[in-house]
Amino acid sequence: MAGDHDLDHSFGSMAVSAEERRARIRQVFDAVAPRYDLMNDLMSFGIHRLWKRTLARRVAGFTGQVVDLAGGTGDVARLLLAPGRRVTVCDPSLAMMHAGQQRAGSAQLQWLVGEAEHLPLGDASVDLLTISFGLRNTTHIASALSEIHRVLKPGGRFVCLEFSRPAAWLAPLYDLYSRWVIPRLGAAVAGEPQAYQYLIESIRLFPDQQGFATLMDHAGLAEVTWENLSFGIACLHFGVRPREY
Repeated sequence: MAGDHDLDHSFGSMAVSAEERRARIRQVFDAVAPRYDLMNDLMSFGIHRLWKRTLARRVAGFTGQVVDLAGGTGDVARLLLAPGRRVTVCDPSLAMMHAGQQRAGSAQLQWLVGEAEHLPLGDASVDLLTISFGLRNTTHIASALSEIHRVLKPGGRFVCLEFSRPAAWLAPLYDLYSRWVIPRLGAAVAGEPQAYQYLIESIRLFPDQQGFATLMDHAGLAEVTWENLSFGIACLHFGVRPREY
């Protein structure tokens, strides 16, 4: 398919078809759903919560229809709740959403089953679309970005929080930690070492800061910028659907 990325035909270190990738990723998130947020706290020493709060601060001025894509348990969507906003969690995993629906604030959210490549949303219907650590788990990144562009209103904002490439001085230590510690945490806490091994491999295959900016540009998004967090371990990517004149 045009616009394919290496990540689109992989599952961890294995080469797989797009359909097999899709099925395996669904199995991963169904398996880890009950302890997904706890594992994120342990793996990042709680820093992922600071990154997500940073995302929420960067979009504080936006109102209207807000969609948190691949929103899982709704932790980011709850941060996005504000007067003048209608916030929807859109995720393909019922297990992930069920894990989050009993938590405080969840009753104010809308919950919608949907995949990034086939969003169940109307054209030009969304004012702000966010996605946190989810785009690398799509089956086809370019198709997902095309759908994001389709559903955004002209002038609508897209913000992606994703793991990226850390600074050169930090990269060796980060690589050792992710390669050896995280799968063992996954085994001890969630009972799913293979799932967390996949997640680490998917981080390595995801485009770096400039590479993802280029993909956003190819999808028709404008004003594409990024902001490194924690020396580039994570990155906020920003884009806008151009206004039509």
